[in-house]
Amino acid sequence: MLLWSLLVIFAPVDGKSDWLTLVAPSAVFEGDRIDLTCQKKNGWKVKRVSYYKDGEELPLSSEVSNFSIQRAVLSDSGTYHCAVAPVWPLFPFQKEKTSRSVRIEVQELFPRPVLTVSPFRAIEGNPVTLTCETKLSPQRSDAQLQFCFFRGGRALGSGWSSSPELRVPAMWSGDSGSYWCEAETVTPSVRKQSLRSQIHVRRVPVSNVSLEMRAPRGQVIEGRNLVLLCSVTEGTGNITFSWHREATGASVGKKTQRSLSVELEVPAVQEHDAGRYYCRADNGHGPIRSKVLSILVRIPVSCPILSITAPRAQVVEGDVVELRCEAQRGSPPILYRFYHEDVPLGNSSAPSGGGASFNLSLTAEHSGNYSCEADNGLGARRSEVVPLSLSGTSSYREEQVTDRALGLLGVPACVAAALLFYCRFHKTRGRHSVTNALRDVPSANSQASTPSSPSPAIEDLQPDYVNVDPGDGDVAYSFVWSIQLPEDAENTRRTILENKDSHVIYSGVKEM
Repeated sequence: MLLWSLLVIFAPVDGKSDWLTLVAPSAVFEGDRIDLTCQKKNGWKVKRVSYYKDGEELPLSSEVSNFSIQRAVLSDSGTYHCAVAPVWPLFPFQKEKTSRSVRIEVQELFPRPVLTVSPFRAIEGNPVTLTCETKLSPQRSDAQLQFCFFRGGRALGSGWSSSPELRVPAMWSGDSGSYWCEAETVTPSVRKQSLRSQIHVRRVPVSNVSLEMRAPRGQVIEGRNLVLLCSVTEGTGNITFSWHREATGASVGKKTQRSLSVELEVPAVQEHDAGRYYCRADNGHGPIRSKVLSILVRIPVSCPILSITAPRAQVVEGDVVELRCEAQRGSPPILYRFYHEDVPLGNSSAPSGGGASFNLSLTAEHSGNYSCEADNGLGARRSEVVPLSLSGTSSYREEQVTDRALGLLGVPACVAAALLFYCRFHKTRGRHSVTNALRDVPSANSQASTPSSPSPAIEDLQPDYVNVDPGDGDVAYSFVWSIQLPEDAENTRRTILENKDSHVIYSGVKEM
C-alpha cells in the first residue's frame, strides 16, 4: 500500500493540467486589445510562464502571468495556450505544466474599401464622383469611419472626412493618374486602403467655332471700344483662341483659357480697323476656324464749316444768299440744320456724305449771326458763327442812284442839257415841248442884278419822263424839270445845287 502511494505521488506529469488555465477574450475584432492570462491554483510557485500560438512560443513572453496584444489584426487569429515550470521540482524528471488550448479568432471590423468612379469614363471638363465603399460589422455598427482619397500620393479635397464620397467639379487631362482611397475607424484606429485605380480623362475636340462682335447699339463707332467674342459649342481642356484679319491672315490677338468663349477687346477703334475678321480655336486636336465677320466702323461727324455765298460784296434786302454747311469727316447720311441767331431756318440732308446748301431770300431782319449743325446719329456738332450784315434797304439804293444822277450835273451844263433834251425828245408822250419849258425860265441877268430876287420858278415847271441808261444794266426812271441855263452857267448850277428843294428825283429803281 505504501509503495502504491509513492508511485502515484512521484509519477511524472507531462499532460494538460486542469489546475492551469489560459484566460482569453471570447470575441475579438480588428483593433481590439487581447489580454492573455495564465491562471494556476493557489500554493503553486512557478519559475516561468510561457505563451504559445499555434505551438510556437511567443517572443514577448515574460515571467509575468499576463500577455497582451495592443491592436489585434486578422493575422493574430490562432490557437493559444500557456505553460509554467515549477520553482523546484519534486523529482528531477518532473516537466512543466501546460494549459488547455484556446482558439482566438480575430474578426474583420470592416472589409477592405473599394474605390468606384462615376461616370466610369471621365470626360474632360465634366464632374466626377469618387466613392470609397465599405461597411462596418453589425456587431460594431456604432464605430465611426472616416475616409480620404489620394492621387499620386497626395490627398485630395480637404483630407479626412466622414463622407465616403468626393465630388470633383471638373476633371482635366492633367488629372489623369492612379487613384485610391483609405478608410479608418476613429476608435479603435483601424486603417485600410483600397486597390489603386487608373483614371484616364478623355479630351473632347473643339467644334462649331463662331465669331461675333459686341458694341453699343450694335454699331462700331470710331473712338469707342469693340469686343470680339470667339466661342465654341464643344471642346474641353485648355483652348487657344486667336483672332485674324482675313486680308492678311495676321493675328490681332491670342488667349488660352479653360473656357468655351473668350473676348478680345479692341480699345479706341479707328477707321482703319474696319474689315473682315475670323477666329480660330484649338485644344490640341487641330485648329478650327469660324466664319468671316465684316466690321464697319462708323465715324462721328467733325465740326462743320459754314460758308455764305452772296451775289455781291454788299448784300441788300431782296438778295438771295446760299448757306453751305459741310463736315469734313462723318459717315453718311448726314443731316444739316441751319440757324439764324440760334433760331432754326431749315435743314438739308446729304445721303452720301459731303455738304448741303440752303438758300435764303434776305429781308431787313436777316442781319446777324448764322451757324449750322451736322448730325449723323452719332452726335451733333455745331459750326462756328458767321456774321452777315445787310448794307441797306431799297431807299438806300435810291440814294445811290440819286448820287449818280447828281454826278451828271457836274458835267458842263450844255452837255447835260443836250442829254436831257435828247432823252425828252424820245420819251415825251403828250408833254410840254422843250421850247415851252425854256420860255418860262427867267433870264440870268435879272437873277444876278437883284440879289433878293427869287430863284427860277422851277416848281412851276411840268416834269418830263426821262429814261436814263448808264450802261451797267440798271435802268432808272425819273421825273426831270428842264430849265434854260443863262450865260452865268456856273453860278446858276451852284444855285441849283444849294437849293433845298428837289430838282431831280429818281425813283422806281429796277435792277435787271
